[in-house]
Amino acid sequence: MGDRLEALLQHFSVSANVFHSGALCGVNELGDDEGTGQLHLVRSGEVGISHGGAEVMRVSGPCLLLYPRPMAHRFITDTRRGADFVCAHLRFEGGAANPIVAALPSFVYLPLAQIEGAAGVLQLLFEEAFEQRCGRQALLGRLFDVVLIQVLRHLMESGETRSGMLAGLSHLRLRHALVAMHQNPGQAWSLEALADQAGMSRSVFANQFRDTVGCTPGAYLQRWRVGLAQQALRRGRPLKLIAAEVGYGSEAALSRAFKAQSGLSPREWKLAQQA
Repeated sequence: MGDRLEALLQHFSVSANVFHSGALCGVNELGDDEGTGQLHLVRSGEVGISHGGAEVMRVSGPCLLLYPRPMAHRFITDTRRGADFVCAHLRFEGGAANPIVAALPSFVYLPLAQIEGAAGVLQLLFEEAFEQRCGRQALLGRLFDVVLIQVLRHLMESGETRSGMLAGLSHLRLRHALVAMHQNPGQAWSLEALADQAGMSRSVFANQFRDTVGCTPGAYLQRWRVGLAQQALRRGRPLKLIAAEVGYGSEAALSRAFKAQSGLSPREWKLAQQA
């Protein structure tokens, strides 16, 4: 089986930009006006977390707080001691249409000790965050990228996601079919061929896929192909070349699938993106 994250991260990248490192004391409001996700690492201290005015939990560091989509939140800490944070904006290529964003819950809490293999990266990240060294911002961005990959790996391998793409990638059999679609979107995948990739019968595969991922294999494949087409259009590639690469025999066939998926033709969608 191929790498479960490679095709996702190759086609739909993510970048991090650190905007705070140091103590947060008292009440701190973090808005969604940047239009990005946020990833917060708590090195030490106790934190109350509030969403929409209601406290959802209290945590004690070291821990990770991930908001993959824009979402206003509030951190409440001791007014004198505070808590040590390193905070970054996350920009997922494609925004809300990025399949990684769509697969993640709106909020993820993880104690840092639970993220296997992350201790060395986190130690270096905290050292860089609380020092003023040359190249600090660039290095921190890359370290946050590594941490996010480790979080995605943890969510898949721990089975904590119960539905959606990450749940499918956690499934011992379904993940083979998902990786095959991700890595070879241009192939003429039939239900039988995908079931064969998963080592399952056609009917069992179809039912398991729908129950786990939340849609049929055909609907998932169309969504993945149209997502790739949207990325290619953003990068200025012609529709004729894109159609063949993502498994459609003609521009017209891709345009029909594109409109069925997004509600807009490729031209209308591109104009809306530019606007």
